[in-house]
Amino acid sequence: MAAAAALARLEQKQPRARGPTSQDSIRNQVRKELQAEATSSNSPGAPGTNLVPEPKEDISPHLAVPGVYFICPLTGVTLRRDQRDAHIKEAILSHFSTDPVAASIMKIHTFNRDRDRVRLGVDTIAKYLDNIHLHPEEEKYQKIKLQNKVFQERINCLEGTHEFFEAIGFKKVTLPVPDQDGSEEFYVLGEATRAQPQSLEQYKQQLLSAEPVRAMLDRQRRVFRPSALASHFELPADFFSLTAEEVKREQRLRTEAVERLSSLRTKAMREKEEQRELRKYTYALLRVRLPDGCLLQGTFYARERLSVLFQFVRGALQNDWLPFELRASGGQRLVEDEALALNECGLVPSALLTFSWDASVLEDMRAAGAEPATSVLRPELLAAIEQLS
Repeated sequence: MAAAAALARLEQKQPRARGPTSQDSIRNQVRKELQAEATSSNSPGAPGTNLVPEPKEDISPHLAVPGVYFICPLTGVTLRRDQRDAHIKEAILSHFSTDPVAASIMKIHTFNRDRDRVRLGVDTIAKYLDNIHLHPEEEKYQKIKLQNKVFQERINCLEGTHEFFEAIGFKKVTLPVPDQDGSEEFYVLGEATRAQPQSLEQYKQQLLSAEPVRAMLDRQRRVFRPSALASHFELPADFFSLTAEEVKREQRLRTEAVERLSSLRTKAMREKEEQRELRKYTYALLRVRLPDGCLLQGTFYARERLSVLFQFVRGALQNDWLPFELRASGGQRLVEDEALALNECGLVPSALLTFSWDASVLEDMRAAGAEPATSVLRPELLAAIEQLS
């Protein structure tokens, strides 16, 4: 009865499961290819392994996490920050042999960092394809002059565009220039694609809707037994925008000057200093103390929203549909629906939060003569519980 009452309140809030994306088959294929390549190699660091790379030397054994790691969305491989871009590029290039259209689209959106320039180039390519699709009998639209100023300024400068044109059926041809001595290069649409002009509309939509392939932050989810060290965090240098030495120096200088300046600072000065403080941290390590004292730990971007934190906790619960509360130190209640970032809530570079079931759920359960289970985590997470040291 209690569960039904709580579920009824939540039905309208539950996010719908995301269906398969257009890149799912690409990711699966690339993952298989790189894993097969890694299997054929005896090197322990070969691409395609799903093992977290060994921590760098001189890392303290008491660090809360060995570092910040990322997961390639195409292969599922765990990577250090300095490995991300090279691995993703390799994964995209390896896909040209199986699906050159999809691979060239990923290359356009991922290899070129200037998003405004990419958007301009993609829109220009879409215009070319629209002209061909809408005017299939017009010969002038069936070829594209490579030395055209618009082509040179908007398309030729982007990596992956030439591969895209060739993948969708264009061929590079040298043609004579009318009334002139000499010739110029053109992309001419092949006969096979001319016979199926509707395919160009499909390619155009793929190109326009694509996003850059970016490595996802590895949450490094871990569960610890109850510990007096729950609020103790020793973080690696990866968590800071500044180097560890710069952070220590700033902390020392701030400690020396805080009493001298506290009476002189204006409100604007204090706010400016707080904003500067927020920008120091790139990542946040958060622990959530559960009703049985166990600790759930995860890594986040400092600018991620509170809703991401709630999703992370919800994903570890046995009863993930029941509402719950999270409170920071000092009893500050965190609200999932608020569009606040973790650093805006003072949860960087680390914080210990407290989990509790929503008060209305507890009321419903107790009214029904039941009490919430002490252990709230999924069994497979409890099976991998660790000792915090």
